[in-house]
Amino acid sequence: MNLQAEPIGVGLVGYGFVGKAFHAPLIRAAGGLKLRTVLSSDAQKVHADLPDVAVLSEFDTLLSDPAIDLIVIATPNETHAPMALKALAAGKHVVIDKPFTLTLEEARTVVQAAHEANRILCVFHNRRWDSDYLSIRGAIESGVIGEVVHFESHIDRFRPGVRDRWREHAIPGAGIWFDLGPHLIDQALQLFGLPDQVLASLATQRAGAQVTDWAHVILHYGERRVILHGGMLAAGGVHRFVVHGTRGSVVKHSPDQQESQLLAGMQPGEDGWGEDHDPLVFYDGKNPPREQPARAGDQREFYVRLAAALAGTAQPPVTSIESLAVMAVIEAAGQSAEEGRHVALSLTKEERDQWI
Repeated sequence: MNLQAEPIGVGLVGYGFVGKAFHAPLIRAAGGLKLRTVLSSDAQKVHADLPDVAVLSEFDTLLSDPAIDLIVIATPNETHAPMALKALAAGKHVVIDKPFTLTLEEARTVVQAAHEANRILCVFHNRRWDSDYLSIRGAIESGVIGEVVHFESHIDRFRPGVRDRWREHAIPGAGIWFDLGPHLIDQALQLFGLPDQVLASLATQRAGAQVTDWAHVILHYGERRVILHGGMLAAGGVHRFVVHGTRGSVVKHSPDQQESQLLAGMQPGEDGWGEDHDPLVFYDGKNPPREQPARAGDQREFYVRLAAALAGTAQPPVTSIESLAVMAVIEAAGQSAEEGRHVALSLTKEERDQWI
């Protein structure tokens, strides 16, 4: 008789926007995981959504619970590394929300700690399972537009008012490049690998803004150019992806809808989850544009794959070198914007060999 394995106990650290809107529903919908405890100072807020989940206020108490095997860190960026190191030392597996850490060197320290503890460490690069990215990736891999020479990835919003939240305060790891940059970077690296050089411009455009709220970063791959862009003063007329190749072009106008669905109260897996009704549009320079339906997205896949990795039946959804590479691009872009020059990634030969 085969007994079903016990689900992996999960402790979620933080129940702000990211913990509430993304991690909690995706963990609960993935299968193989059980969200047992949330670390929060507002038990009433947590229990309003999750009446069956325990709430703790002390991190050490959470780490001492033998029923918790996985710690998910969804707290301000400057807390990521110290919390991860403490969780790994306690023998827990760890998921860290993006960005991984504040610096590449800090990220290396956490990776080494996970290796020494023989624990799985994953950065939450959930946007690999967005409908817009999956659709564009499929179009590129099909060869229909030929070899890619120009790639643009935009996350543009219209938020002219500066919000009173930590991401917009003048603290380490705040600003648009640390917030949205990891999504843009990880998707680009998955498509094209490590760039030769990075050239970046960062700006603070809104009245009253304390941190950067506009980012334009160019990754160089020989003669190919990959443009990553984000801003907070784009009221319209923008696109999510534009890709030009040697045989044609493809455009994806609207973004994945899973975040909007989660904020509207939809539970992952419900009818319509991840569906995207904005098609890809192809151009070949000769015929009228043609449309192709977008693929559906499903960010549950991050936790589905993580559960399989924790059970020993699959590889982790995001590897350590992939996480380090994202941090290397973040850091190179910051240096490029400050110094006004092209910057190469500060990855060691050993790290580059791991990517291959």
